[in-house]
Amino acid sequence: MKLFTYLSHRGTRLIKRGGACFTLLCVIMASVVQAQEPSNKTVKEASSGYVFSHQTVIDLAKTKAQSPMEPVGKAPQALVDMDYSTYRKINFQQNQAVWGNAPTQFSMQLFAPGFLFKDLVSIDIVENGRAVPLSVSPDSFNTPTPEISDLIAKVGKYAGLRLHYPINTDEVQDEFVVFQGASYFRAVSKGQSYGLSARGLAVDVAQPKGEEFPMFTQFWIERPASSQDAIVVHALLDSKSVTGAYRFGIYPGKPTRMEVKATLFPRVDLQHVGVAPLTSMFMHNSTTDVSDVPDYRPAVHDSDGLQMLTGKGEMLWRPLNNPENLEISAFSDDSPKGFGLIQRHRRFGDYQDLEANYHTRPSAWIKPLNDWGEGNVELVEIPSTSEANDNIVAYWQPKGGFKKGESYTYQYLMTWSNDTPVSLDYPRIVRSALGHKLFTTTPEVVIDVNKLPYAKIEALTVEASMSNGQILEAWVDKNPHTNGVRVYVTFDPEEADASELRVQLKQDEKAIAPTWLYRWIRE
Repeated sequence: MKLFTYLSHRGTRLIKRGGACFTLLCVIMASVVQAQEPSNKTVKEASSGYVFSHQTVIDLAKTKAQSPMEPVGKAPQALVDMDYSTYRKINFQQNQAVWGNAPTQFSMQLFAPGFLFKDLVSIDIVENGRAVPLSVSPDSFNTPTPEISDLIAKVGKYAGLRLHYPINTDEVQDEFVVFQGASYFRAVSKGQSYGLSARGLAVDVAQPKGEEFPMFTQFWIERPASSQDAIVVHALLDSKSVTGAYRFGIYPGKPTRMEVKATLFPRVDLQHVGVAPLTSMFMHNSTTDVSDVPDYRPAVHDSDGLQMLTGKGEMLWRPLNNPENLEISAFSDDSPKGFGLIQRHRRFGDYQDLEANYHTRPSAWIKPLNDWGEGNVELVEIPSTSEANDNIVAYWQPKGGFKKGESYTYQYLMTWSNDTPVSLDYPRIVRSALGHKLFTTTPEVVIDVNKLPYAKIEALTVEASMSNGQILEAWVDKNPHTNGVRVYVTFDPEEADASELRVQLKQDEKAIAPTWLYRWIRE
């Protein structure tokens, strides 16, 4: 089995994908620095540049798709063999930061290849419609030894990039976006800390033959004008099965948003492909998935639910699980309006973790900007015994997959918010719990819905169903603690080992809260 790793404030994080392998290479958390003016050793002379537009990336991706993937450049073994403590001592020089003292609020810093970050990427700067490659010199990084500096300069490429902008205070340029490892990237908004990740494309997630990991092999970053509060990043995606041209229009702040356009060219027919994939971690909570081992923390997760807004306008909420076996759920839809992995609970007391600060982790919401047609939102839940393992994946899987020789364009808005950034005044499911009906062994779920202070209980109805077994009772009661109501559903799974539950709260035959979905599994 292949192991995936990324580095975090907790150290080395290993990622497994059940029978399939899954890799996440993300950022080494670094202290925020005030960037300075780049030296001529970092940016080559503009006269050596070339004419550039996003069509340049599209044409390049289309051309590459006509032939097999060329091997990606790798860091030399001397850099790969470095241990974690040595690699973390390699820091991009502050006086090399791109646009540090230029008339723009943005700056960019770069990551050196080495340790786990073997794949080499090219990075170009775009100014006035011309692209200029960034070079590497022995002075680009602070390193433990001159030999390491010389070796990095000889390699001449980077392992990724991070963007800085004053999202929390006007005085400090905070790191708020990171692109590093395969096609992974992460972002934060004001007051948040890094949590779940996104990536360009997912291929063959949880398939028996193993997962394929497309990577961003080249980036082009447009220099923002002094008055701009957004930055544009272009990226070329490449893998054995597909190429792609990506454009990210990035708006930092409260919340940080990304307008993404992906133009994809499959080299082969692809049946299992995931568009706008999100990757997160869920270990346990104290309501639907209790920890198997003693833990003083009531919950440990980067996300606690999958939320979806269907093409017909139905809002769905599916609590996440840490199952005993690999679980894959597919939610069919036509022209979806949105989906995301949500971290709904935002209080320290919900987690009681002084180090991880799970209450400050972002949610990520995907809103399609063009018609995505038929397909399904797929949720993959992978058994995990450690919070260092990312074990949740969600993405859009188009019906029929991709066909060789065709091109596919997906546009979407990604929002890194605290909660679902749609229908903010609409009632939400704020808690759900699984247990037994009082004084019995009959399974029961309770679902708390907020923002229904004036609801008349007698006017509310509960529509509950399950794929196996039968619903015994369903009723509603006032819940003044959530300014809403609590729904109770008792059920008999009969002989079933698993059953899909669906609960909808209605008034006058109209849904007044998100539909609650859950996969009950016999323990």
